[in-house]
Amino acid sequence: MNTEQLKQLEKDLWSAADNLRANTDLKSTEYATPVLGLIFLKFADNNYARAEQAINDEFAKLTGTRREKPIDEIAIEKCGFYLPPHARYDYLLNLPEQEDVAKKIKEAMQDIEKYKTELDGVLPKDEYVPLTRTDKTIPSQLLKNFSNIPRDASGDILGKIYEYFLGNFALAEGQGGGQFFTPTSVVRLMVEIIEPYKGTVYDPACGSGGMFVQSQHFVEQHREELEALGELHDEDQLYVYGQEKTLDTVKLAKMNLAVNGLRGEVKQANSYAEDPYDGFGKFDFVMANPPFNVDDVPVATVEADKRFNTYGIPRKKTKAKKSEEGKETVPNANYLWINLFATSLKENVKEAGRAALVMANSASDARHSEADIRQTLIENNLIYGMLTLPSNMFYTVTLPATLWFFDKNKQDDKLLFIDARNIFTQIDRAHREFNEEQIQNIAIISKLHKGNRRAFIRLVDSYFSKGMTQLIENQQHITPISEQLLDVLDDEVGKQAVGDLVKQWKVLSKLQTSYQNYSNAIADSLNVDADIEKNNKSQHVLRETFDPFFESLHTGLKQLDKIVRHDEKEKAKAAKAKGKRGTTDRETKKLKNALGLLHKEIKISESYYKHIHWLQERFPNATYEDITGLCKLATPDEVKEQGYSLNAGRYVGVVIEEDDKTEEEFINDLSDISNKIEGLNTSSQDLLDTIMRNVRKLVDTE
Repeated sequence: MNTEQLKQLEKDLWSAADNLRANTDLKSTEYATPVLGLIFLKFADNNYARAEQAINDEFAKLTGTRREKPIDEIAIEKCGFYLPPHARYDYLLNLPEQEDVAKKIKEAMQDIEKYKTELDGVLPKDEYVPLTRTDKTIPSQLLKNFSNIPRDASGDILGKIYEYFLGNFALAEGQGGGQFFTPTSVVRLMVEIIEPYKGTVYDPACGSGGMFVQSQHFVEQHREELEALGELHDEDQLYVYGQEKTLDTVKLAKMNLAVNGLRGEVKQANSYAEDPYDGFGKFDFVMANPPFNVDDVPVATVEADKRFNTYGIPRKKTKAKKSEEGKETVPNANYLWINLFATSLKENVKEAGRAALVMANSASDARHSEADIRQTLIENNLIYGMLTLPSNMFYTVTLPATLWFFDKNKQDDKLLFIDARNIFTQIDRAHREFNEEQIQNIAIISKLHKGNRRAFIRLVDSYFSKGMTQLIENQQHITPISEQLLDVLDDEVGKQAVGDLVKQWKVLSKLQTSYQNYSNAIADSLNVDADIEKNNKSQHVLRETFDPFFESLHTGLKQLDKIVRHDEKEKAKAAKAKGKRGTTDRETKKLKNALGLLHKEIKISESYYKHIHWLQERFPNATYEDITGLCKLATPDEVKEQGYSLNAGRYVGVVIEEDDKTEEEFINDLSDISNKIEGLNTSSQDLLDTIMRNVRKLVDTE
């Protein structure tokens, strides 16, 4: 299943489920848990089905011998679950209409918990009866909707569907719904920078457990990369510790861990007042997106706790009145969280002692007692770096946010500042995210700072590989799209331009040869430090080989755009001369649609090469450099000079970023806007004429 198919499946499933919710009297909060429970059940069934033959074979083999075991024990050894027949998804899906499906789902969940004790009391059971308040068929309809998830869908795919639903429930809930969900792309970036290869990961505000899931994915991906390169590794599965104050959210987290096969514990606890894991200096990695700007935490709760007082307690700037003694609260809990992160990490452990947290931008410049704490943290060399996020990255919070990174094993005393406000992909009008390449491009800045130049060479190499694959795929689409253009173009110059554009793609075979020669030359040296300079030079040469190809494509597109715009204007003039409205005719629309597809294909084919350009322009020597508007490695003196501010903008500077549009895309957009304005003006005049005619009729009547 490719990315587009997965996204379509997610949308279809959400649409079906949300339509059912619209026909009930349930709030999203009531609907989320049972829906996510059924997604979990589908995962459990898929997982069990893959191992079922091995389970049955083992059971038959041991039956009647001294080593005989119950089938549930064998199942748990093989896949982590035992599903009795009445807990199987197909059994529930195919129940007769007269059956109480909500009751049967409850029984299935009870049996899963019975044989998997980690989920005891976690899975939704009584939540299915309320679904039937207005329509008794709702549970059956939901089962049917989720049966569309492919049988061969892995935990990873189901995990993505699960997180997609979490995100949509967060949106549906408005400002309060995001408490259990941090956007996946933000978590992915955090993970890529702190690189939790192995060991323990702690999240004191774990929500749905997304930090843990992405950490495990990082470990699996890293293991695969090392094995592909033939390098030795000792990565093992992570063990996670989470806490969350809301019981329902704890249950979501436990289900998410189970969906993704993670080992660990999640407990209900208030992080300000409770320390269920005795966490001071205990964890290899810490990650969280804690609540911002909480102002009602009693000082008495935290002032004697070494998790919070080691670097100072945030206090109000005015002394408490005598009547308020003992009732004083912290002015803002942001620095309680910051303290908790710094104190929860292990010290002097190689490849550990790193943390990442999401925090409100205001904390970077907070004054008074918070400024004193920040200065202490900086002087103790605990802060590794700061990264400013783009706005509108979170589903339910519009506050601008910053990522804080800690490292108790820093190799220097400098602080890395990254301003990523201009790096994002627009999802819709109100929401943004990082795509995979943007995550990697930002994370490579940190890796270069740490001296990991091989990671840079490998990243550029991966873009060449993916870009070549994409080009070959796009070439197959160009001919049919060009034929669509030729069908509606009645201009010989236009037909010639289309023909020239198609010819440009014939150069691709030569580019393939160049890429293959490059690939063969560096195949055995990607993991050799001594060959970095040579490999970097080879990559620059290869990129320069591709540049003329894309330049000629854009030249051809620009010419086609001009021809189509001229054609549209001429037809509009002719229509106006005949007294008709100058609207775009069917043939012109067809022509513009085909041209739009051509633009899309070329943009897709060029995407990986744009990322190569972005990286090589900023880091031409495959080494870290300060880049105005993007990154700065600041000395302690520079930070002191700025009053110990950790606002990345103060250090990085400002640069005007391009909007990543080609000239033809900009002209097209401007032309479309112009056409819309012209159409609106015409409509406005028509309405005004109609109004005036009607007014005259009324006046004449009187």
